[in-house]
Amino acid sequence: MSIPVTGGVLPAILTPMDAEGRFVPEMMERLCAALYSCDVDGVYVCGQTGEGLQQPVAQRKLVVETTVRATPPGKMVMAHIGAASTADAVELARHAESCGAHSISSLPPGGSYSIDEVNSYYAAIASSTSLPLFIYFFPGFAARPGGYDDLMRLCEIRGVAGLKFTSTDLFTMWKLKRAGATIFNGFDEIFVAGLAMGADGGIGTFYNVVPEWFVAIHRLSKEGKWDEARAMQSRVNAVIELGLQYPAHAATKEMLGWQGVPCGDCRAPRANLTAEQRRTLWAKMEEMDLPRRS
Repeated sequence: MSIPVTGGVLPAILTPMDAEGRFVPEMMERLCAALYSCDVDGVYVCGQTGEGLQQPVAQRKLVVETTVRATPPGKMVMAHIGAASTADAVELARHAESCGAHSISSLPPGGSYSIDEVNSYYAAIASSTSLPLFIYFFPGFAARPGGYDDLMRLCEIRGVAGLKFTSTDLFTMWKLKRAGATIFNGFDEIFVAGLAMGADGGIGTFYNVVPEWFVAIHRLSKEGKWDEARAMQSRVNAVIELGLQYPAHAATKEMLGWQGVPCGDCRAPRANLTAEQRRTLWAKMEEMDLPRRS
């Protein structure tokens, strides 16, 4: 059944993998169950956090299929289908629709592409399915789109519903929201600020670790309880500050392992933690007031 994608809290879900970089469906089912038990609105699958760009097309399809099956009624799956080639992105978009995803999203092609080339890339994806498409705006990844004018041009493509907005330029976010876009805040550490500037929800990495805290921030903001929302953001940021002392992807997987939801290794070239890094991270987590999942 179609679900309107109008906002909410969506963890950028990790992709559990074994030491050879192969997807482990049973681990994904367990992770989905843990996240949905915390009342998140859905998941964002195979994005940067999910190591989508590091995986072959066939494996990415299996990840999306497994996630859709593990998603209960009323919750949404947004599939990141970005790829180095337009043909692969279109193939992944069509597959996402065929297996029951509710929307799609894509980073722009990485590299020195012009805005005309980026526009053509998104237009090809949008025209390939009936799913709403969310532009993944991340200036740290690609030079184009480069700002408000570029983004407005992309938002005018038929089928584009909004953006995953991973930038600190909240003035541009505000202008895009005023123009009618549905916006998911991208930087975890400024979720409450993004909501204050009009974001409809958020998508992020550390949502995997403390999903209930992000759900609380979203709820408190809707209730106008901004002091409480900021206090919860401070708790979130302490977790982020710890995780960023290590390679972020590997640290997030280790944090889930400590909580009782093992997610395996990262796929090369992403690095895993050393034995010493793992020991110190787990020791520091013992000192924090974090939920356990087992």
